[in-house]
Amino acid sequence: MSRICVRTAAVAVLLAPLAACSSGAGSGAAAEDAKGGGTSATEDRPATVTVTPKGNGVRAGGTVRVTAAGGTLTSVGVTDDEGRALAGKVAADGATWVSIRKAAPGTSYTVTATTTTKAGTKSTVTSVLATAEADKVNKVDWRPGTKAVVGIAQPISLVFDNPVTDKAAVERQLKLTTSNPTEGSWSWLEDWSGRDRIDWRPKEYWRPGTEVTLSAELNGTDSGDGGWFVRDYSTGFTVGGSQMVKVDLDRKQLTLERNGQAVRSIPVSGGTPGGDKRSWRGTAVLMAKEGTINMNSETVGLGDAYDKMVDRSMRLTWSGMYAHAAPWNDRWFGNANMSSGCIGMSDTNAAWLYAQVRPGDPFEITGKDTKGVVAPGNGFGDWNVPWAEWQAKSALR
Repeated sequence: MSRICVRTAAVAVLLAPLAACSSGAGSGAAAEDAKGGGTSATEDRPATVTVTPKGNGVRAGGTVRVTAAGGTLTSVGVTDDEGRALAGKVAADGATWVSIRKAAPGTSYTVTATTTTKAGTKSTVTSVLATAEADKVNKVDWRPGTKAVVGIAQPISLVFDNPVTDKAAVERQLKLTTSNPTEGSWSWLEDWSGRDRIDWRPKEYWRPGTEVTLSAELNGTDSGDGGWFVRDYSTGFTVGGSQMVKVDLDRKQLTLERNGQAVRSIPVSGGTPGGDKRSWRGTAVLMAKEGTINMNSETVGLGDAYDKMVDRSMRLTWSGMYAHAAPWNDRWFGNANMSSGCIGMSDTNAAWLYAQVRPGDPFEITGKDTKGVVAPGNGFGDWNVPWAEWQAKSALR
């Protein structure tokens, strides 16, 4: 979606009612009113409509309010320059209309309100308001992508370009729906990049076949410190079949399980014990299947240990832990952990595993000599946080 364009517009003057006079008819009408048989001039006057806020340079982030005096609102429409509606509701007494969404920055809105008096007099008035430009725009990078089919451990993850100081305001705008009852929670955390991030995950792994939709109605929301959102975001995905990968670094074995049953076990070699080359343990989630990539140890703080092209690369963390083909370590598979932190296997076994797994599949890794548990922001280490602690990190708890 492109950003809403700004057009500065002067506030239109509300249409003033016009009174028509006729010397003969006027006297007769007055006489009828005095007898109680006609409509008074006051009752026949169109309702007065007030729109707030009004003018140019209005601060964004507030609601638009329309009120009627001397009549009721029968319809209200508020649209921006691109014809998109700002939804709202008329009160039960018909006296007020308030927008459900907030006014976005750098946007001109046209308000059209139709009123009706007790005597049946209808009137339509139009007004224009324009909000000030945002000093700073906040953008979102989210996963998974739209229409993706993911594994049972895939969280919904939103990473923000700028800091979010009003986390509650942002979280309130995130609407998640699932095709079956699923208990879950949002949780704020720090991404590996150092940026603010919010993830949603279920209490337990997803039920296969669950359809998930996220509507992030952020347009017009101030994330704090002047970081405005100027668009909405949405994504929808489906959870695929139940499968997980279990990696036992003590036994140097990797097992793919599907629907709770072992499909195949293969020998592997994990990170070298006793130093920075150890692997992580805990639950890592397959982030992406990256194919053939260049791996350079200097990018993960390991000096000049290696710089080579690696096939069947399956990313597990942002810090550089992968499962991949490692034919140069052939003699160690099933015998010793001698990698620089990744989970290596033969070309044949890597090709087989690569074809079986999908992003979102959990890799449950155990082993005595590891660097520790995968942190929540290091890839999708969300599952390593106890459920009560995860819930407590919601800004709305």
